[in-house]
Amino acid sequence: MYNPFFTHAFVNIFLVIIALWTIPWKIYAIWTAVKNDQKKWFVALLLLNTLSILEIYYIFHIAKKKWSEVKTDFKRALSSVKK
Repeated sequence: MYNPFFTHAFVNIFLVIIALWTIPWKIYAIWTAVKNDQKKWFVALLLLNTLSILEIYYIFHIAKKKWSEVKTDFKRALSSVKK
């Protein structure tokens, strides 16, 4: 039996999960591009939505960040939000 409520609820939950995954990566990648004065990357990261694939590529391959740096920056950002 087809239940449209269940289908819509599942889609909504899926979209929330995607947003919770992509938004922090996008913000961090754009922030890094601004810090590195890379205007073309800033525009590309701002306009293209690639489920964070481009953002993650930029952070680790173009900006040459290490996972430990990314973790530290995310923790610092989260701790400032909690205050």
